[in-house]
Amino acid sequence: MFQIDQIRASFPLIHRGSQQPIPLAYLDNAATTQKPQEVIQRVQTYYENENANIHRGIYDLARQATDDYEAARVKVQNLLNASKTQEIIFTRGTTESINLVAQCFLAPMLKPGDEVVITAMEHHSNLVPWQVLCKKHQAHLKIIPINDAGEVMMEDYRALLNDKTRMVALVHISNSLGTINPIAEMTQLAKQKGIPVLIDGAQSVSHMEIDVQALDCDFFAFSGHKMYAPTGIGVLYGKTARLNAMEPYQYGGEMIRTVSYEDSTFNALPHKFEAGTPNIAGAIGLGTAIDFIQKVGLHNIHQHMDDLLQYATETLQAIEGIRLIGTAQQKTSIVSFLLDDVHPHDMGTILNESGVAIRAGHHCTMPLMRHFEIPGTTRASFAMYNTKAEIDQLAEALKKVQAIF
Repeated sequence: MFQIDQIRASFPLIHRGSQQPIPLAYLDNAATTQKPQEVIQRVQTYYENENANIHRGIYDLARQATDDYEAARVKVQNLLNASKTQEIIFTRGTTESINLVAQCFLAPMLKPGDEVVITAMEHHSNLVPWQVLCKKHQAHLKIIPINDAGEVMMEDYRALLNDKTRMVALVHISNSLGTINPIAEMTQLAKQKGIPVLIDGAQSVSHMEIDVQALDCDFFAFSGHKMYAPTGIGVLYGKTARLNAMEPYQYGGEMIRTVSYEDSTFNALPHKFEAGTPNIAGAIGLGTAIDFIQKVGLHNIHQHMDDLLQYATETLQAIEGIRLIGTAQQKTSIVSFLLDDVHPHDMGTILNESGVAIRAGHHCTMPLMRHFEIPGTTRASFAMYNTKAEIDQLAEALKKVQAIF
């Protein structure tokens, strides 16, 4: 069963925040989530009792650290239903994962006149790498348009796919709108034409079941810190054939097999893409975060997100002057809005005085904001520990904003 009080008690910052004279309503989870005590303790335990470098040492401490690091890889493999642990590459986060694919997979094959397809709602991290590559190689970045609700226009997408398309890169859930894109259908359409697909799962992997084999995507990227794990750790899933065909992203220790002054050969997957000492504690913390999520249950979390979204939508729409940005039929966990003529940054400052932590601005989706002809939005985004009472706290704070302006 989903026990919200027990869950909130598991997160020290959330629990302490609720005890303050002005309770903290942390509603900026699309930016980063809070960490449960189990994750915090696991990272601390590693540094206190297990700290050693991995893969190289033959002493007990090094073997233990290596086992724990690789156990985390297995947990990620199971979370995504990847066919092999070798398909799981640890990175610093979604941004590095996407850049790795752009530079190691796409760059060597991109030629003048080629095309890369993305949606109009991409985070900058799934836009700028492709944009830079296209400019460098005289290729073309093609944008799938969206409607006023923030939904991909599928007929336009189909029309964009052709024999010049070398890559399709899709966000699963928009960090600005909460739109859930039909990535299964979109991936299938691309694969029918033999086009590789990357999915940005930064906003989805923490509360939706992901099956990369069923999706048949070539790459899937996400960040640990958006799913209750430490910062600085992320994952790139890639099909074995794709990863084997790619040159390494960085060079140095661990990613090599042999080195001489004349030449070097590279290690097998996944180590070929993990040069240097990795974020060992971060990976172990990610594994513990996965354990925590699965203990609560992805289905339970997803249902809770839907309940909060419905309640937040109804509550905010009841406030005169609210304009919701992003009203897709399929969406979750994120509500972006404007209030009268109040600038989002001013709103964020006043909400902070009422204990409400939200995000204000363009949310690293500047082209999307221009589509709606606005400078930015105020965004409330939810996690498993959020409650309807916190949404009520947001609504009351918004009424104070109205009174001030």
